[in-house]
Amino acid sequence: MLGRDDGTRNVSDVEDGHQAALRRCLSLRAAGDLPGAVAAAREACAAAPDAPAAHYAMGEICTALGDDAGAVAAFAQALRRAPGWADAWVNLGLARYRQGAMGAAKQAMREALRVAPGHAAATANLGAFLRLTGEAEESEALLRETLARTPEALGVRLNLVADLLQRGRGAEALALLESAALPGALPALCQWHLARILALLQLGRVVAARAALADLTAVGPVPSELAPLFHWRQVLLAQLEHDERGARQAAREMAAAIEAMGPNAVPEHRIMAHYDLAQFWSSRGDSAATFAHWQEGHRLLRLSQPFSREAFAGYLEATMTAFDGARFAHGPRAKNRDAAPVFIVGMPRSGTTLCEQILAAHGEVHGAGERTALGSAFVRLGGNAADAAARIAALDATAWDEEAQTYLTELHALAPAKTRIVDKMPGNDLYLGLAGLMLPGARIIHCVRDPRDIGLSIWTFRFHGEHPYAHDLADLGWTIAQRARLMDHWRAVLPNPILTVALHDWVRDFDDTLARVLAHLELPPDPACARFYDSDREVRTVSRAQVRQPIHARGLGRWRAYAAELAPLIAELDAAGMLTQWDRRLSK
Repeated sequence: MLGRDDGTRNVSDVEDGHQAALRRCLSLRAAGDLPGAVAAAREACAAAPDAPAAHYAMGEICTALGDDAGAVAAFAQALRRAPGWADAWVNLGLARYRQGAMGAAKQAMREALRVAPGHAAATANLGAFLRLTGEAEESEALLRETLARTPEALGVRLNLVADLLQRGRGAEALALLESAALPGALPALCQWHLARILALLQLGRVVAARAALADLTAVGPVPSELAPLFHWRQVLLAQLEHDERGARQAAREMAAAIEAMGPNAVPEHRIMAHYDLAQFWSSRGDSAATFAHWQEGHRLLRLSQPFSREAFAGYLEATMTAFDGARFAHGPRAKNRDAAPVFIVGMPRSGTTLCEQILAAHGEVHGAGERTALGSAFVRLGGNAADAAARIAALDATAWDEEAQTYLTELHALAPAKTRIVDKMPGNDLYLGLAGLMLPGARIIHCVRDPRDIGLSIWTFRFHGEHPYAHDLADLGWTIAQRARLMDHWRAVLPNPILTVALHDWVRDFDDTLARVLAHLELPPDPACARFYDSDREVRTVSRAQVRQPIHARGLGRWRAYAAELAPLIAELDAAGMLTQWDRRLSK
């Protein structure tokens, strides 16, 4: 849930000269006369241009009209006059979020918390934004800490519940919901019921979920901005009850509800509704409906995640130039030879989570998940400038020893008793030059898969975090090829050993592939690796369901069912020579 404050309690602070206009504005807004409210707000602003409440009221009316640009301008005017007004920061942040400016939205929430520590709406929204940008651990920590201090903070509770549900932790989500008083008013009451229904469905409690759905409908009409979420619960429940006709009907009603969502609907609700419907129709073999929903979901995400091929190509060239063979052959590196760090890299959906899950079952291995430490170190050492890689490559031996000590101390603190600690952040391939200089003893596993299957699989998921390349099929194909080119460079110049593992290797010969991986890491055999799917460790990636199952081949060659729709992606891969290379690999 993304919460806001209406700010009406601040009217008493307004100067007498425009109080009447402001009161008339609020009255007209409450009556639903938004054009009249706009006129009254303009009158109030003109009468007292330095009064923040008039501009705040204008921002709220612009929000109600779906005019996000106008809302941003109005809330900014209010904040110029009252920079300590936390509610204005919150509503400015929400308007920026609806515009797709996620960085500005998070900054606005942080400003609200700076001027009003513990502000409930700012905390709830910042937690939600952190989750959407891939900072799940920081999000959960923020929400839990706030909830411990202020258990009555409903928005914080609901956003923490949403985070848990997104990761399949239905039991924890249900406990959080049922340990607090039932909300007294819409739409919070509807959100509470919707979350509870989803938690019950995740736990397989079909009868209880059906009763909870009846409780929700008894509350009254579901607000239009929440209607798609309501219909998705109907879809899931019908599927669990083996009611195919009911599931299809609910899916059609959900599609209509998306179209009927008002301008103030939370963008993420609209986005996830399209991905959910794509999942539903994909399971029914309706490729046209499936792709239409995927395309719309990506269109909405592209608004907040623009992609530049030129900028990414420039980054890659600067990286390969700075971290070339001569730099590794003749320049300083850290002196440690610590063999604990293991990096599993590759494109998302290439098998990185599977590989980590298999290794994490080994008695000497700790699976640390997708750590941000290497990328954070790159930014800290090189900044965000175009010459970041060159700055890092120019560090002297003393600096490398200091950086390595800091990194390794934090790494070993995760699992002091383990001899290998796996970081499976797929995007660490962008920072392997840094890893090679700082961690000479580190080993690297590069996961690969048919690039067409990678492209399709990325296209099908709503990834949290920054994946701007993913929202256009041609850009996606181009990026897969560019990342493969970067890995070719690392194989040529890095002294650290790199092992390439294809997803189909695990399917064709699991035992031989496991033996190769363990030999690469200088680890003894461990029979627990063969039963990796029995592990109860938390997996935070979208592959969490797959790695709870034995190895299977269902995901291999899936792209063929969507070959026509994937034409832009396939064309880019073909132009880069990747399909020829992949066919050659398959024939070995």
